[in-house]
Amino acid sequence: MALRPVVGVLLAAGRGSRFDPTGVANKLMAPLPDGTPVAVQAARHLKQALGDVVAVVPAAATHGAQVELLAALLAEAGCEVVFCADAARGMGASLAAGVAARPEAGGWVIALADMPWIAPGTIAEIARAVDASHCVAPFHAGQRGHPIGFGAAFFAGLTSLDGDEGARRLIHPGTLIRINTNDAGTLRDIDTPADLAR
Repeated sequence: MALRPVVGVLLAAGRGSRFDPTGVANKLMAPLPDGTPVAVQAARHLKQALGDVVAVVPAAATHGAQVELLAALLAEAGCEVVFCADAARGMGASLAAGVAARPEAGGWVIALADMPWIAPGTIAEIARAVDASHCVAPFHAGQRGHPIGFGAAFFAGLTSLDGDEGARRLIHPGTLIRINTNDAGTLRDIDTPADLAR
């Protein structure tokens, strides 16, 4: 078990081009059936499970008022917001920025802001299983889902990520702890408007 607290990192810097190819609508701001924006619900669940959450958004100067509003809502949900100047380079750059913001953490649970249905209890279970030299992933119906936990030994690897490269190359069978779960939210993300009401 990690002696230092495990930190949540919420990746909220993607453009979501499949949701709106024109780039006008930001899927992370889209309302769920109860009116809560997608990213806000994801942030609340992460915050409920973990005391410390870093949310990574694009640099406001390059993405305007929508990002400023997103950042304000995530801060209101209890996150420390990190503006990533290199967010346009891809998920790897955003992930590296979020982990780098908490170098002394006992580990990091990396969550995606377009996955608002993951239960806080699932996130907490993943965090509890994190130790220094392992990564932790939930499996539902035989499929690996999100979020993914990484121990402190992965700091150098995580902070060296860039471009569209996620953390997949850091996950090896020998260092992976599997958490079997009935939580279907670990596999559900939002790619298109139809996914909001699924």
